[in-house]
Amino acid sequence: MNRLAIFDCDGTLVDSGAPIYAALKATFRDAGLALPPPEVSRRVIGLSLVEAMAGLTTDIADVDHLALAESYKQHFMALRAANLVEEPLFDGVLELLDALEGDGWLLAVATGKSDRGLKHCLEKHGIHARFVSLQTADRHPSKPHPSMAIEAIAEAGASPETSFVVGDTSFDMGMAASAGAVPIGAGWGYHERGELVAAGAVAVADQPRDVLELVREHVHA
Repeated sequence: MNRLAIFDCDGTLVDSGAPIYAALKATFRDAGLALPPPEVSRRVIGLSLVEAMAGLTTDIADVDHLALAESYKQHFMALRAANLVEEPLFDGVLELLDALEGDGWLLAVATGKSDRGLKHCLEKHGIHARFVSLQTADRHPSKPHPSMAIEAIAEAGASPETSFVVGDTSFDMGMAASAGAVPIGAGWGYHERGELVAAGAVAVADQPRDVLELVREHVHA
């Protein structure tokens, strides 16, 4: 049975908070809505777009969340076309991927990004081909639904018992737990450590280089 490491993207592999907030700001401006500040907005990163828009407008009546999601896509693509999207890898991510592969783990991604957005992001960093499974919001319900993790595990020929998820949000941890995989929190991302633990994380890494030790301790595959 293969062993699989499933990664979230935004807030786990790459730091994409700035362009996401810029696109959100333009989206809400066009709709005549007040966008919550970054410390609030960042809490919906990781959800699929429609769910994220719903989460940001819970106190506003009669909002078309699908229209907001489509507007966001257009604004984000415009930022990318203008070369204004910076999504740097977090320090230590490449070293972690190398170490996991050296230990015999296959790699996958489960993300709220679209297929196109994920492909662009991973190819920019030259790591697209390293992942045997790429699961996105284009084909799945939003996290914390386990669909993305279940499909990644199946595609990789792994099992829940031989798989773990690294993610920076409670949505990632909930997805992992529901899929039967081991949830490991990425403490360098967008949700607080306590939230990750409350959502099921067996441990939280302070930085990417700490993940491998936690895997060896908590994943008995």
